[in-house]
Amino acid sequence: MQILDGTAVSAHIKSQIKEEAASLSAKTGKKPHLAAVLVGNNPASESYVGSKVRTCEELGFDSTLLRFDGDITEQQLLAEIQKLNDNEAVDGILVQLPLPGHISPDMVINNIDPAKDVDGFHPITQGKMLLGQRSFLPATPYGILLMLEHYNIDTTGMNCVVIGRSNIVGTPMTVLLGRNGTPGNATVTMCHSKTKDLKEHTLRADLIVAAIGRSFFLKADMVKDGAIVIDVGINRIDDATKKSGSRLVGDVDFDNVAPKCSYITPVPKGVGPMTICGLMKNTLEAFKLRNNIH
Repeated sequence: MQILDGTAVSAHIKSQIKEEAASLSAKTGKKPHLAAVLVGNNPASESYVGSKVRTCEELGFDSTLLRFDGDITEQQLLAEIQKLNDNEAVDGILVQLPLPGHISPDMVINNIDPAKDVDGFHPITQGKMLLGQRSFLPATPYGILLMLEHYNIDTTGMNCVVIGRSNIVGTPMTVLLGRNGTPGNATVTMCHSKTKDLKEHTLRADLIVAAIGRSFFLKADMVKDGAIVIDVGINRIDDATKKSGSRLVGDVDFDNVAPKCSYITPVPKGVGPMTICGLMKNTLEAFKLRNNIH
């Protein structure tokens, strides 16, 4: 069993991004610029956005963090996003989810300029992905592809099961693993809360992506020997042994599943760092496209 170490892989990829960004900045006199929008004071969102802003600094990118109170109206937020769309200095826009209940995430995402949609959530962006056209890939699936590529894991001909069908992870992951590309060329089954006999599907899988948002959901008796398991889950559970009183766990029962696997991602330090890599590669790509760099 080999751990797919997201921290180590992301460090390697970030060094490549930093080098390319420095070279492009020397030629253009500009830096890639990511604008992050944070609404309310969700502690997890604060942490995620803070990590993304710090990574921009580490890579030599410019970044702007816009904070808004949780009672901002939808129209006010859309007006702020339009300002970012119109700002020629901004290459990429990230709106941290979840948003307060009175604001439609679809409405917000749909109002981001697709040329700055570095999270890869806009319908135009996802439509291009579906058609195999050049586009920004959703950051988490993109990060998973980068990890598979780094470890030289060839998914061609594999039976893959994706558990979860969100537009952020499950659906794009299903598309990308099945596309004619590398990684890709797999036979992919998307499973979800209405799937019958889920265990029958997972026991046939050479690769499982667990993205259902339920702690320890994937058990050892659901995984065949030698399978590859990618755990996208980030769930906080109570743990009296920790100073904070809680800890992060994934969607996979790691301790019992790991011994059966050929490769597996841990939580934390697995998919999480790779998601930020996907976001940063998209931001660099947006910078290149906006400056006609091929």
